[in-house]
Amino acid sequence: QVQLVESGGGLVQAGGSLRLSCAASGTTFNWYTMGWFRQAPGQDRKFVSAISRSGGTTRYADSVKGRFTISRDNRQNTVYLQMNSLKPEDTAVYFCTASHGIVVPTTASEYGYWGQGTQVTVSS
Repeated sequence: QVQLVESGGGLVQAGGSLRLSCAASGTTFNWYTMGWFRQAPGQDRKFVSAISRSGGTTRYADSVKGRFTISRDNRQNTVYLQMNSLKPEDTAVYFCTASHGIVVPTTASEYGYWGQGTQVTVSS
């Protein structure tokens, strides 16, 4: 069983930066593709970014390309999401997720494990 715990959310002004962390436990971390999704009030959960087991492949939603960077530390069992040039439309609850496989999916249904989420609020 995989346990995921996110941290690093908060309130930031537009143009600012935040770094989200997700600590995994209960499994062999490098067996899992890791991802980040976000959900704004009244909206579906949307793909943000994902990273392959080795970290060699990354994927991003068009809305965050060039501003967000995903990375992982397999020794620390942690995945990160560095978020720069934040915009008010980035405001959402951000969820860490894990998929046991070698592909790097972008749909929520392909991820089997989820954290509890961390709130990110960007003020204008």
